[in-house]
Amino acid sequence: MKFKTYRRVESLDEAYQLLQEDRKNMVVAGGGWLKMSSRTLETAIDLSALGLDRIVAGEDTIEIGSMTPLSAIEADSGIAALASGILSQAAGAVMGLSFRNLATVGGSVVGKYGFSDVLTPLLAMGAELDFYGEGRISLEAFLKKKGRTADILKSVIVPRSLGPGYFKKVRKTRLDFAALNLAVVTTQRGYRIAVGSRPSAATLGEEAMEILNSADTIDEATIEKAARAVASLKYGDNPRASKAYREHVAYVYTKRAIEEVRDCED
Repeated sequence: MKFKTYRRVESLDEAYQLLQEDRKNMVVAGGGWLKMSSRTLETAIDLSALGLDRIVAGEDTIEIGSMTPLSAIEADSGIAALASGILSQAAGAVMGLSFRNLATVGGSVVGKYGFSDVLTPLLAMGAELDFYGEGRISLEAFLKKKGRTADILKSVIVPRSLGPGYFKKVRKTRLDFAALNLAVVTTQRGYRIAVGSRPSAATLGEEAMEILNSADTIDEATIEKAARAVASLKYGDNPRASKAYREHVAYVYTKRAIEEVRDCED
């Protein structure tokens, strides 16, 4: 990808106005995937001077600045304490350390990449996004929106009131993209299940969640039914895996995940 001009902005307002001026202006987060595009755009908007690379632990939430690199998420002790450390595990599963030092949580979220490993646990954890223009919106609602956003993501907000969790990335090699990733978390409202790299972007297993959260007991029959529901989500083929393979591993790892989370709760 090529840009005609470069702007290292000094305020969120300046960045927001630049985005509104021209659809060919784009925020450059970590920039890890930009080189894979052949497009030529007008202005690269650099947010690195705005202090958006901080992780702030509050009483009820942890707020992760949009420019926070994945390596910082991987290493943060507060994030590692949430939901059995699934977000730290997901961040640490992204390629090598040099890439994780570059890639940001904001770029991962706003890009809505189907192969993203961090989107899946964030969705399962019930994360919210804080945008400069729109304000706060759930990650679930954001992922359902079509097209590219013309707003500036300030931070990702994760609740602290989470129970045990489980994360799995299925891949051929240590540095490969996921053939599938899966996260299960218990919250105050019950189980949340997210599946990503289907190969499309992460989505909630809403039918499976309803099965678990309406059951009197999380027994083997209930887990089997929920796992079948996750396997019936929409999957597809790409060079990393077939539709049938994704359906099978989604079923297998959903069963393992629910059993592990249930046993941790007990």
